[in-house]
Amino acid sequence: MSEAPARPAAKSRSGRFDRDHPHYKWVALSNTTLGMLLATINSSIVLISLPAIFNGIHLNPLAPGNVSYLLWMLMGFLLVSAVLVVSLGRLGDLVGRVRMYNLGFVVFTVSSVALALDPLDQGPGALWLIGWRVVQAVGGAMIFANSTAILTDAFPARQRGTALGVNQVAAIAGSFIGLVLGGVLAEIDWKLVFWVNVPLGIIGTIWSYRSLHELGTKTKGKLDWPGNITFAVGLGVLLAAITYGIQPYGGHTTGWTNPWVLAGLIGGAALLIAFCVIETRVAEPMFHLGLFRSRVFAGGSLAGLLSAVGRGGLQFMLIIWLQGIWLPLHGYDYESTPLWAGIYLLPLTLGFLVAGPISGALSDRFGTKLFAAVGLLLTAATFVGLVLIPVDFPYWLFAVMVALNGLGSGLFSSPNASAVMGAVPANQRGAAAGMRGTFMNSGSALSIGVFFSLMIVGLAAKLPQALTTGLTQQGVDPAVAAKAGQLPPVGSLFAAFLGYNPIKTLLGDQISGPGVNRGALEGKDFFPHLIAGPFHSGLVVVFVAAAAMMVVAAVASLLGDRRDRRTAAESATGEAAA
Repeated sequence: MSEAPARPAAKSRSGRFDRDHPHYKWVALSNTTLGMLLATINSSIVLISLPAIFNGIHLNPLAPGNVSYLLWMLMGFLLVSAVLVVSLGRLGDLVGRVRMYNLGFVVFTVSSVALALDPLDQGPGALWLIGWRVVQAVGGAMIFANSTAILTDAFPARQRGTALGVNQVAAIAGSFIGLVLGGVLAEIDWKLVFWVNVPLGIIGTIWSYRSLHELGTKTKGKLDWPGNITFAVGLGVLLAAITYGIQPYGGHTTGWTNPWVLAGLIGGAALLIAFCVIETRVAEPMFHLGLFRSRVFAGGSLAGLLSAVGRGGLQFMLIIWLQGIWLPLHGYDYESTPLWAGIYLLPLTLGFLVAGPISGALSDRFGTKLFAAVGLLLTAATFVGLVLIPVDFPYWLFAVMVALNGLGSGLFSSPNASAVMGAVPANQRGAAAGMRGTFMNSGSALSIGVFFSLMIVGLAAKLPQALTTGLTQQGVDPAVAAKAGQLPPVGSLFAAFLGYNPIKTLLGDQISGPGVNRGALEGKDFFPHLIAGPFHSGLVVVFVAAAAMMVVAAVASLLGDRRDRRTAAESATGEAAA
């Protein structure tokens, strides 16, 4: 969109701020912040509520054949958001960013009502939820893809870092807040996890339709259908293959040797390569590959992707750690672990909320690179620190580590958003915002496949022997114990993730056999003690990999050249004059 000429400040007779009123930018900021909160809270609120949701529809996610329901409840929202956010950002450039953003609120609210009214049970009930989560993700992608561009249009360069900082704090903090909110609401009624969106969605819909204005002319052109289709199918197939790569195949602990998974990985990568070729040959591409000539845009996008992968992996690992091990060891019932896991993760959220707005304001004055790089290096240090503390940690030490991790993420997020969006022309901000959203959502989706697979590899080295020995010591027949020990560790991993005690599922009727210490096997301590050592072995692999990603991202954040600085300076001068 082209920049609109400035006009004298005015306020409409209806009392609302017009587009040229000096306070309009703050109206836009408050509305888009609400939208980003809604979209990103729902990327994680289900994550911690899954035990209550599956109990509510009377479905055992660990039973044979039901693991796919679990995976798609986790992945469906993230996958669709990642696939569509660029297309919807480009569509916003063509038909109006505000129009697409407003429609996103409507779609999001309607789908939330449908999710809360799930009339089905067991497998059909899970399919209903998965299907409407996909629709909800479409609405979330509309909001996500266009809110950053709306703010970039509304704010001058000298204030853009602060505005984008607040918006990005809302986006990433939403994923942390969702963990706490999901734990609290699921304790009352699982349907509240979806009902909570409805009043906020209605308010946001009415408010956005009444208050937001297009701040420029629509870009002339048409949608790049060949690019959109190859990108959507390629990325969708690739992420779906990664999803199924977590599940065991044949005699292997994971599914990476499954021919269908390999076909998805190769086919998805081939389609994405074809997409890049198409984008260099069409007149009006959806993905402006030329933007990557800017080292600020390229480095900032890479840093954003790696940060999202690390952040997503952190959330999964901390939930497993708390729900499956630490909380049961400290006397909490498995049924209450989602609630308390959310509460004990509050320092992570608070650390982010403290650092995010401050780094946005300071980066406007002192530049973005240093804050982004320092934040990522601090995050890398906390990943190493989390490896060094014991599995049965003193809580204050854990709280310090996750709070510092939140601080690091907060220091990085606002300057990164400001640098990336400030490096693109005004008429490509919608597409650029969509590209940022794709990297962020793809990183979250990739984190599930990458970190779950790394954890499974770590568990596979020690869990079978630990499980066999532990069951035998409690009176289980050695043959039965050996058979249970040879089962793929993904079941035990998902059990820990959901806060379940899987021993009954593993042993079946054998748990009541003669001489078996059933009380110990079904107690709060046996499974957490059993998995603690193997889990830590996997945690070392996962968090060392995450720390390495953060270091690479820090280096990428420091990239820049004279052309980028000249472009930013010219943009700031032009906007100040306007």
